[in-house]
Amino acid sequence: MTSIEPPTPPPTPSGPDPVALAAELVRIPSLTGDEEAICDHVARRLRAMGWTVRRQPVRHDAEAVGRTNLLATRADPVVVFSTHLDTVAPLLPVTEEGEWLEGRGTADAKGIAAVQIAAAEQLAAEGEARVGLLFVVGEEGPSDGSRAAATLEPKGRYLVNGEPTGNCLATGSKGSMRLVLEAEGRAAHSAYPEEGDSAIVRMLDALERLRRLDLAADPVLGETTMNIGTIEGGTAPNIIPDRCRARLMFRTVQEGNGLLEAVRSAVGPGIDLTVTLALPPVHLSTREGFETTAVKYTTDLPFLEPWGERFLLGPGSILVAHTDHERVAKAELHEGVELYVRLARTLLREHDEPA
Repeated sequence: MTSIEPPTPPPTPSGPDPVALAAELVRIPSLTGDEEAICDHVARRLRAMGWTVRRQPVRHDAEAVGRTNLLATRADPVVVFSTHLDTVAPLLPVTEEGEWLEGRGTADAKGIAAVQIAAAEQLAAEGEARVGLLFVVGEEGPSDGSRAAATLEPKGRYLVNGEPTGNCLATGSKGSMRLVLEAEGRAAHSAYPEEGDSAIVRMLDALERLRRLDLAADPVLGETTMNIGTIEGGTAPNIIPDRCRARLMFRTVQEGNGLLEAVRSAVGPGIDLTVTLALPPVHLSTREGFETTAVKYTTDLPFLEPWGERFLLGPGSILVAHTDHERVAKAELHEGVELYVRLARTLLREHDEPA
């Protein structure tokens, strides 16, 4: 169920400064699952600019009341700019040092949200009302916002999603598969290892077999990669461990179950395998006149397919996202506004004058 909140004053004659707006958004905490404050703020901001705002509740857990996706329109959209409003922990305050804007979310992805708002406002000031804004929650977690957004209306023909791509159009993004491996052994006194069965040794052997796998590659997206994120097991150095758990993440470049089948075979018997997340890789649209790149991370785009032809574009570098020195160049934010405006005009012309 969605609620529709009409605009208040008429739209402003020109768009906001993307740097100032990005700093404004970064000051509002919005960790995944706790996005109510940023949703309220952005909804008020957009209504004040003249947008009609639809709010779609998204429940993360029993206590996460107030989290909403936001769909802002002036007319039925043809092009929709989209990104997420949540961030990872820990919170980092916004600071400005010369050419840089620093703080949590400056690159991923509140700076991008500010750029999209500024670009949409510039187009509106020129009389173009067919550009919408979709802001979702939960991207840094279970992508519950983008999953829910499939039912929002009205949708457009083109969706331009925002993630840090260095202001290049992405040709594709990798998928992901998260796994939990659990080994069970038999505890014993470490002086008599033959009386026990080490779950940690079992796990290490399985992980070594996984490290030797010949993983798939793609000419656009590159190689499939594996990260052993955590290993937990044992209770003391003088006890043969009877439990071990490992969490893994694959960045995938091919669809289908081939990778999972290869992993199951390599792990072998005696270890339980659970898939906790599986998102496919996505090959994306581009247009002439824009620099392109391929990105190795996963986005909300697998869940946004109902929104039409998909693009990925945004200022900033993924290499500083999620770090304690997240930042974005102010000039890159301004350039991002120009690129979003130019891409929207390109797509709107294409819509109006089909080949």
